Amino acid sequence: MALYITDECINCDVCEPECPNGAISQGEEYYRIDPNLCTECVGHFNTSQCVEVCPVDCILPDPDHRETKDQLQRKYLALSGQATAV
Repeated sequence: MALYITDECINCDVCEPECPNGAISQGEEYYRIDPNLCTECVGHFNTSQCVEVCPVDCILPDPDHRETKDQLQRKYLALSGQATAV
């Protein structure tokens, strides 16, 4: 499941540099996460780094983008160029 940032975001700028996939960017009012790039850090870390550093706990699982760990792993492999053609 991709993550998303709620409107409780205080724009502290700590999450964006922690994302290994470049999925986090500044939105109009607060930071946002691109669900097409978010793997919840699967393939990079054991935990979602943005969640770990967020001081206000405003990063949650996105109910509109449900993915299993296997799907997140496949997305990671595709994004990193490691996916093999079937």
